[in-house]
Amino acid sequence: MRITELAGDNQPDDTSKTFVFYDEGHTLGNALRFVITKYPEVNFCGYTVPHPAEQKMHFRIQTNGLRAVDILQRGLEDLEKLCEHTLKVFDEAVSDYKNQSSMEETEVSS
Repeated sequence: MRITELAGDNQPDDTSKTFVFYDEGHTLGNALRFVITKYPEVNFCGYTVPHPAEQKMHFRIQTNGLRAVDILQRGLEDLEKLCEHTLKVFDEAVSDYKNQSSMEETEVSS
């Protein structure tokens, strides 16, 4: 994943930044926005996909004191943990289902 800061977005205190995510879109944007807007230090968080033909997303964060880049890093890490947990729960449910189906087949054939 390649991320840069939007050119010309020079804020003196680094609490407001717009980041450009290349080769990303609504899937990451909406999930990351959901995670970051839950933080009490965040005043605003949103994203746009400037044009459907361009493979990039603009992601804006405004905080009440922390650096926006630190909030972005925290949000990406928290989203990764959420995805890992979701995959773990899903894999366990699939395994449980297969075990249950296998036991039912054994009971029916007996």
